Amino acid sequence: MAVPKRRVSSTRRDKRRASVWKLTAPTLIKCPRCSELTVPHKVCDNCGYYGGKEVIKKEA
Repeated sequence: MAVPKRRVSSTRRDKRRASVWKLTAPTLIKCPRCSELTVPHKVCDNCGYYGGKEVIKKEA
């Protein structure tokens, strides 16, 4: 069974743990119809269009 030869210092341990939780920023694209920033492959919250078709009726 593998046993560590030396104790891992708290600094080294904490550096290893700190690099795991970081989040990535979501990818945003411009809506081709209204130029609002939206998440790709989702209906635009501003105009209600997806793939050139009106999916959700929005009041103007």
